[in-house]
Amino acid sequence: MYNFEDVSAVVEGSDAVLSTLGVPYSRQPITVYSVGTGNIIRAMGNHGVRRLVCVSSSATDTTAGPHGGFLFEKVLQPLVTKLLGKTLYEDMRRMEAAVVDSGLDWTIMRPSGLFETDSVTEYKMAVDYINGTFTSRADLADSMLRQLTSDEFVRKNVAVATFSQKPSLIQLLFREASSKKAAPDSVPAGKLS
Repeated sequence: MYNFEDVSAVVEGSDAVLSTLGVPYSRQPITVYSVGTGNIIRAMGNHGVRRLVCVSSSATDTTAGPHGGFLFEKVLQPLVTKLLGKTLYEDMRRMEAAVVDSGLDWTIMRPSGLFETDSVTEYKMAVDYINGTFTSRADLADSMLRQLTSDEFVRKNVAVATFSQKPSLIQLLFREASSKKAAPDSVPAGKLS
């Protein structure tokens, strides 16, 4: 994502871009979100691509509303957002600001704690905030794809949450904290029929 020419080559000829940039927590400065998305925005401008759907996190705006009770709000969320993921969420906020200022037809998806399900569930979406603690990766992917054929959430932050299934909070935190692999880089949505 740091090489503009590579990003530009991938964006060229596309109708939209779905960005799922991701890196593990680190105490070192993180710029993958802001620099990578900056390259995406520039490439989209150069190639006349207007639609951008990107993943951020509900943790970028902890004032939006509660996400899981006292233990989550007063202990776990501050631990994650102010210690483990401080540099990550700072860079996500820079990414979001760049997207909002881009002039593109953007949608910022803000899932909560990501976990796996076997298939898409009956997830819920809302502008800015939804009172949900977890989001299935399958639900997030489905909600992103739906943005390509809808104008409902253009130029909006969208909270996405899964309610029908929930992981163990301890298992989720352990898996995320010990994860050493990054999520896939951005991939253009390609030609849409």
